[in-house]
Amino acid sequence: MPTMTLSIPPELYRRMKKHPEIKWSEIARRAIEEYLQELESSKTEMSMDEFRNILGKEILKDMESTPDEAYEEYYEKARELEWKRTRGSTTRTS
Repeated sequence: MPTMTLSIPPELYRRMKKHPEIKWSEIARRAIEEYLQELESSKTEMSMDEFRNILGKEILKDMESTPDEAYEEYYEKARELEWKRTRGSTTRTS
């Protein structure tokens, strides 16, 4: 099964740690599945306001405080890792 890493605000993580009996990965998996079912059945595009509501205020605040350079750096690193994963260790030229 593929693995996905999520970044969450420290306060949310602290609250989650108070409930070690809960399988948080299962909660996330179910939420993603439900969201995809809704998205695929609606056949309409989501507005930015709807998207912001889904993300929540804490995540949006965290995203807004992160410099654009950090996102660009992460994107380039993820792109390079994906290239290596799908093409072997050959260096990418563009």
